[in-house]
Amino acid sequence: MAVPTIKSELAAQARPVGLVDRFSVVLVAVAATMWASDTYFRAQLIGHLKPAQIVVIEDALVSLFLFAFLLRGIPELRRLDRRSWLAIGLIAVGPQAVATILFTQSFSYGHYAETFVLQQTQPLIAILLAWLILGERRRPWFWPTAALAIVGVYLVVFAQNLRAPFSDLQHGRLEAGLYALGAATLWASGTVLGRFVLGKLSFTTTTALRFTLALPVLILVVLVQFGMSGFSHYQSSDALPFLGIALIPGFIALLLYYRALSSTPATLATIAEMAFPVAATFIASAPPPYGFNQPLYLPQFIGTGLLIAVIFILNWTKERTPPVIVEHEAAA
Repeated sequence: MAVPTIKSELAAQARPVGLVDRFSVVLVAVAATMWASDTYFRAQLIGHLKPAQIVVIEDALVSLFLFAFLLRGIPELRRLDRRSWLAIGLIAVGPQAVATILFTQSFSYGHYAETFVLQQTQPLIAILLAWLILGERRRPWFWPTAALAIVGVYLVVFAQNLRAPFSDLQHGRLEAGLYALGAATLWASGTVLGRFVLGKLSFTTTTALRFTLALPVLILVVLVQFGMSGFSHYQSSDALPFLGIALIPGFIALLLYYRALSSTPATLATIAEMAFPVAATFIASAPPPYGFNQPLYLPQFIGTGLLIAVIFILNWTKERTPPVIVEHEAAA
């Protein structure tokens, strides 16, 4: 019979050392901020390319950049058990392949309220999955802090009309909302499964596997949807946007993300990832061609301040009040 045991996370792993480990929550937020540059690059491609056509090239380029890391990580792969391979496969298919397509599809409808309000369900889903999969139990003070972060992001995204999500979601834009919710769910699972895999693999090998294993899935998706003609719609002007997506929100941001995640509980990382919609909102305020000239409002600066404060508080308390880990061990 299995009985639950409770221990501190610090009992399960050595205390992190080094600058990256000390500021890991902040660096997760930095990586999420870099993801937001995806909005600028992807907007230049959506007009003449379908979501799967965009994502497959993005993934192929990042896989190429990470090929050397993949080769160097081959000895690590021999030590993986079945559960770890399953987690890696789920990350590649779900958060990397399917979620990116779903988000791009939701974004292509132009109903950004639905896309971003449902994106805020991601931390709640990730916290639930961290409880179920990793056994993380946050201490009581964490919940009002997380709620404050969600309020801050809400103020940023919907500063012009705080009631916009509730009215927009009633206007029959169901498809955009469902795609966004699906992407949020899969990305939340990616945070938790990534934290699990990083207990067995280096962050470079984890990043390389995420993109490399997703590539065959994405190629298959394009072939099923469009046949061989799906690879004939690219233009020479697409080169720079694709390179931008692959380098900044892809290669650099994901390496930084997985390095920081290796020292960050999933429940804290998912709050830090809320920097993504905040950064995307401010990018949209830039003048063309760098943004969409959207005006900025006072609540957006208040909300940004709240989120930054929460991220630094969580980073400061990460070592002092680690999560409770509940495990099941066989009774004697």
